[in-house]
This record gives sequence, structure tokens and C-alpha cells, in this order.
Amino acid sequence: MTYLLIVLSYVLGSIPSSYIIGKVFHDIDLREHGSGNLGATNAFRVLGARSAIPVISVDVLKGFIPIVLFPTIASVGFGWILAFGAAAIVGHMFSVWVAFSGGKGMATAAGVFLGIAPWAVLVGLIVWCGVTFSTGYVSLGSIVTAFALPFLVAFTPHQGGLTLVWFSVAIGSFVIWAHRGNVKRLFRGEEHRFGTRSRGVSENGEEPESVA
Repeated sequence: MTYLLIVLSYVLGSIPSSYIIGKVFHDIDLREHGSGNLGATNAFRVLGARSAIPVISVDVLKGFIPIVLFPTIASVGFGWILAFGAAAIVGHMFSVWVAFSGGKGMATAAGVFLGIAPWAVLVGLIVWCGVTFSTGYVSLGSIVTAFALPFLVAFTPHQGGLTLVWFSVAIGSFVIWAHRGNVKRLFRGEEHRFGTRSRGVSENGEEPESVA
């Protein structure tokens, strides 16, 4: 049963919410527009806020549900609960339904930690908002928050003790790795700011010029 729940966590995490909303409501494949990424940020830039809000809500739930619901189905230790969360994050980033593409893990990771370290998520949201709205870069907000995650977990109430702290190190590092393209664009001064709308996708998968 435990291994089946790991698979179910991955399958749940792999539901491509932005792809589904883009195709159903806009007849757009997000992989062919903006950055080509299936995360909430690209959904916002290409589809607008009305579509991005349900995308991010579903992506958070994809991480939250396995952490909260699945342990009630099978009595497992804390390590297995973290495995459920990790599987959901991997599913979101490498979805089997869309040729193993996906988002960059931030929203689904937030859902995972919301179930086991909600105070860390609350403070992390404040950090993310502060960095994002002061600089205009969503990616920088996500990278800084991912870097800060282990410290936020360590210094706020949470389950799991040091096990969760080390888990947060791994997840934070994974999310930063997923943003490696953004890091390069930030250093080159080519990263686009929050609040712009994108059209099309460049040959190398990077965002073209955006339109306000």
C-alpha cells in the first residue's frame, strides 16, 4: 500500500493544471508560449491572472493532499510522509502526461510544507512577496525563498525535527536547480519582470520580449 501511495503522489503531482486550463479555456499549449514552462508564472504571463489563480491553487493542493490525506490511508512513519511529498513535487516538475515537462516545483513544494510546517510557509510567503515585489522578479523571489527554506523550517514550529530540516535543504536545492535558466538570465539582465505578458517562445526556450 505504501508504495502504491508513492505512485499516487507522483500521479497527483503530475496533473498539468496549467496545460489543462490553457488548452480547455484558451486553446493554448503553454509549452509553445512565453517561457514554455508549465508553472503558474508562465500561466500568469500568457493566460492572465484569472487562469493563473486556479493553476497555483491546484499546484499547491497537489503537494498538500498527499501529505495530509495519504497518511490516514496507511499508517506510516514520517519518512514515508516526506516521500509522498517528494513524489508529488517530482511529478509536478516532470509530468508523465506532458512528456515529462512541468513547472519548477515552488507551488507544489509550498503545499507539501503547508501540511507539515505551515509557519515556515507563512514566513516564506512574506519573504517571496518582499523580494518579488521589490525587485519585480518572480524567479528571484522563488530562488531566495528556496534558499531560505531550511532556515525558515529550523526556526519555526514544525513536525519531524532535523529530518524535515534536511528534507527542506534537498527540496530547496532542487527548486533552485530548476531555476538555473532564470539564474543565467538574471546575471545577463535578460529576465523579465513580474506583471508583463509574453507571447511566443524562443528557439532556445527562453522568453522573448514581453508586452505589458
